[in-house]
Amino acid sequence: MKVKIRKFKKNVLDILLKILLIILFSITTFLLGVLFEKTTSKNSNSSDFDVSQNIDEEKLSALQNKVIKDSYVLNIKWADLGRRMVEDGVIDKVKLAQAVTGGDELPKDLDKYFEEGQDQIEVNLENSQFWVDILWGLGLANRNRILEEGEMMVESDPSIFASTGGWSLGVGDPMDHYSGHSYITLSKDQQKAVSEIAGSIYRPCCGNSTAFPDCNHGMAMLGLIELMVSQGKSQEEIYKAALALNTYWFPDTYLDIAYFFEENGREFAKVSPKELLSKTFSSSDGYGVVRERVGQIPWPSLDGEGGSCSA
Repeated sequence: MKVKIRKFKKNVLDILLKILLIILFSITTFLLGVLFEKTTSKNSNSSDFDVSQNIDEEKLSALQNKVIKDSYVLNIKWADLGRRMVEDGVIDKVKLAQAVTGGDELPKDLDKYFEEGQDQIEVNLENSQFWVDILWGLGLANRNRILEEGEMMVESDPSIFASTGGWSLGVGDPMDHYSGHSYITLSKDQQKAVSEIAGSIYRPCCGNSTAFPDCNHGMAMLGLIELMVSQGKSQEEIYKAALALNTYWFPDTYLDIAYFFEENGREFAKVSPKELLSKTFSSSDGYGVVRERVGQIPWPSLDGEGGSCSA
């Protein structure tokens, strides 16, 4: 009799245990389903978030006009750099013209930079590709320790990068010109300044600083920094100029960043160019975080202007 009672109790316990396991399984499944639904909804909201639901076009236009200036004038001596690069085969003017305008000749407002006596550089959305390309040639060709001893040599073959192998606007092989011409001569202190500034300026198309100029924008920025440092420009002037060029090259990026600051109580115009150009905001990863925060913003048409990542 006792054996039967024990067996009965065991069966009851087994049944209760099975019921408990079924209940726990059901609860767990339900909770996981809710969690998945919330996660999916959250991810969908962050990627599909439309800022146009929260702000009007007037606000966007006003901010865009603050960030994207009609033009930016750099008071630096361009002198005969354009002519010398053409004479050395670093730049083929016909190839450059075809890349910038689609024709065989440059318009007068750009062709003047291949004449002597140019004491200013004017950059705007319309000529931003021209300045990407011509400064790219300068950065690529000017002899500098960053090219000869820096991260471009990490694989012992600098020709493998987009900024070298992708240079198609010159005469002959790009590596025939790589760090091969003395256009800008720097003192020891100036070279140190170039290295420090280059290491703190990033670009949204990749995660590297200008000290690793593996793409056209990085190489172009290196050329600009070398030129400005050689002419005794202050760091403040250099960072302002660098931000201006980056803004023309990546207009949507810096409009998003400006919106991010404005929404967080900081006026974009009062943020230091050095901070804006840092890895936190101007690298591809840094901007990616900003983009996730602000979502898809319907900026007024920029007519596809800005410098591309190819020649």
